Amino acid sequence: MTARHTYPEAAAILRVEESWLRRHIKQLPHSKKGRKVTFSDADLDRIDALHHHEPTTGPLATPAAPASAPGSHPLSNLRPLPRRGKALANVS
Repeated sequence: MTARHTYPEAAAILRVEESWLRRHIKQLPHSKKGRKVTFSDADLDRIDALHHHEPTTGPLATPAAPASAPGSHPLSNLRPLPRRGKALANVS
């Protein structure tokens, strides 16, 4: 069985205020039995991953994925339909 952490223990592990955990509990993974809220190690890892940000600029930024070649997507050749008023005028 995995370890279960209370609010104070989880806050210490995550290095956040206990009040922050309590305020955001609805958006965070946790277990609840009655009124007792606990966090597993996996829950704490997920909370940490939820709030992890990678740089988008600068030397530590991950390079952007290369753009795919035009026409490679099966729907890339679709074009929007003409406006209704113009399409009806050209029919007659």
